[in-house]
Amino acid sequence: MAKPKIVRIQDLLGLLNAHAPPVLAEEWDNVGLQVGDPAAEVRRVLVALDATEATVAAALAAGAEALVCHHPLLFRPLRQVSVADETGRIVTTALRGGLSILAAHTNLDRAADGLNDWLAARLGLQATTPLEAPEGLLFKLVVFVPASHEKVVTEALFAAGAGDVGGYDHCAFRSHGSGSFRPGAGTQPFVGQIGETTTVDEVRIETLVPKEALSRVVNRMLKAHPYEEVAYDLLPLANSRSDVGLGRIGCLPGATSLGEFSAMVKRALGTPYLRQVGDVGRHVEKVAVCGGSGASLLAAAARQGADVLVTGDVGYHDARRAESLGVALLDAGHFATEQIMIEGLAQRLAQQAAQRGLSLDIHPFVGETDPLQTV
Repeated sequence: MAKPKIVRIQDLLGLLNAHAPPVLAEEWDNVGLQVGDPAAEVRRVLVALDATEATVAAALAAGAEALVCHHPLLFRPLRQVSVADETGRIVTTALRGGLSILAAHTNLDRAADGLNDWLAARLGLQATTPLEAPEGLLFKLVVFVPASHEKVVTEALFAAGAGDVGGYDHCAFRSHGSGSFRPGAGTQPFVGQIGETTTVDEVRIETLVPKEALSRVVNRMLKAHPYEEVAYDLLPLANSRSDVGLGRIGCLPGATSLGEFSAMVKRALGTPYLRQVGDVGRHVEKVAVCGGSGASLLAAAARQGADVLVTGDVGYHDARRAESLGVALLDAGHFATEQIMIEGLAQRLAQQAAQRGLSLDIHPFVGETDPLQTV
């Protein structure tokens, strides 16, 4: 009987990166492995919103070897690790206890089936799309292939993640022509003779590749291609993608009033209060959401016709701007709009681990509370 595969922190990180690719994170963000040994064995994982002394203690008490959080513990380079400050105590306690700490932050915010999709689903939104789709996450791959290997190379590209456009896959454009080359000394040409110019019937294949799949697609292409030296181009595109981005916008199943919608948001997010900008009787049907701090998306919400934006951390001037834009605003709090990631990410990681045959015991942490209380 085969022994079960030992799962390591780097395997857990692979699951996390597959669901929320690091290329989706903001430049200022710090995601991935924060504390620990990537080669360390992991059997039990705790998922929480924050890496605090309390969540680290809970993870160790539960026998977990990894704590996966939304908010990174480390944002800036550390000048020292001292138990005299909170971050130093957390790092020290985690290392002493053999606990690794990982973070998925703005990459999880932007990911397909990420935090903002979960928030939109929790509020009952339908036909959602990203509120702000980033550019620079899409490439066009152009490769020249001998006609005899057109099928094997295109199949390798598609299997590696190329060729997806919205709800379509296996998308590519092909054009036929002839390629010429002269093999030099020391080469091992697939066709032709050293020192002689050879002309071959070739196919130009063009397809789209998401940035997070670029390395994998190119590697698979090179393995499937018969040539010793492969001619290909990678062209960065300004096109936005419809599957990833910050925030979400969609429609309710039916129109309602702002007052009724506010009450529904409180129930859905389990928060006893929220702050509201807009008349309680105004029409609400098209809704924008952004977990955490999303007031910067007010203009995008207005451009796309949102009746209301649901987010957290709304300031006074944000409220005034919402009034001027004619968009209602609901501040449900940073904690309430993001704590749903605990259950959501725990479920997705467990599903992915099962699909890959990885034995991982993944649990959502249920002990966190909002540090901001209304009195």
